[in-house]
Amino acid sequence: MKKKITIAIDAMGGENAPKKNIEGLNIFLNKNKANKDFFIHLYGNQKLIEKEISSLGITSNLIKIIHTDAVVSDEESPMTAVKSSKNTSMWNSVKAQIDGNADISLSAGNTGVLLVISRMILKMMKEVSKPALAGLWPSKKGMSVVLDLGANIECDDKNLVDFSEMGAALYKSIFPDQQPYVSLLNIGSEEIKGTEMLKKAFIKLKDLSNENNFLFNGYIEGNELMEGKSNVIITDGFTGNIALKTAEGTAKFLVDNLKRSLTENIFSKFSLLFSYFSLKRFKLKIDPRKYNGAIFLGLNGPVVKSHGSTDSIGFYHSIDLCYKIIKGDLMGEIKNNLNHLNARN
Repeated sequence: MKKKITIAIDAMGGENAPKKNIEGLNIFLNKNKANKDFFIHLYGNQKLIEKEISSLGITSNLIKIIHTDAVVSDEESPMTAVKSSKNTSMWNSVKAQIDGNADISLSAGNTGVLLVISRMILKMMKEVSKPALAGLWPSKKGMSVVLDLGANIECDDKNLVDFSEMGAALYKSIFPDQQPYVSLLNIGSEEIKGTEMLKKAFIKLKDLSNENNFLFNGYIEGNELMEGKSNVIITDGFTGNIALKTAEGTAKFLVDNLKRSLTENIFSKFSLLFSYFSLKRFKLKIDPRKYNGAIFLGLNGPVVKSHGSTDSIGFYHSIDLCYKIIKGDLMGEIKNNLNHLNARN
């Protein structure tokens, strides 16, 4: 009998918790009524969690609540929080993997604390020198994986190669029927452009390129990120975080100004009637809630970070991401890719 997927959720992390978290879980349960291949372990204040479950009328034997007394505050610094975090919902949801009670952990709590706690508890994979924060990114052809999004300010060429192997593995776990195409984010597409670090990584990735792991597409510029020709985009955490925040800000700017333009007078409001469905599809395409959930890679277990300010729909997408990457054997794919890398060294 195949082992069921177990997702450990920090039910107290993020804004409006645990209400938002349980509402997101309810959406996940309703969309997966036909599936019985998972368990959900909720960590947090049992009374508050039970109150939200009761208010939504959730009656599922796929849920288990594990009571914890404390919560990691969004204002706490990583080093301060770690000292007093061992009885928190965040700590215990990550520790569940070490105890053999979960395959993956999910939290919408303090990002810095979650990264430090995850690294302390799960430890780094011996083949990887730095962890990476990966995220999903919309494109013309579907979805891409982008990393690093902020875990490391500085990286060397080995780090970028490791990120490529792990990013390709993540992409394969989510989209098992598609081929990963890796590119390095750079200021130009020509081989002579970029830093020495990028040039070294380029040479190594070109040599590693094969259909079993990933195909290397060379350099990619910022204005090509949404084209979809490459679906695994690699960069350092400093550049990646700026690219992410710029993209999020641009998307918000477009949506806000489009709304304003379409409601400024009677004629624009009338034209809205004829373009309603097209605009709805456009809004859905760039809805950030669909891409909610950043994944910590390079640890001996996967951890997903949901945006703290997302709503129940965004949190649902994070739970769904957890389910997909375990179903797609993320850790197995990463180990396979890293073995491929080590065999060439």
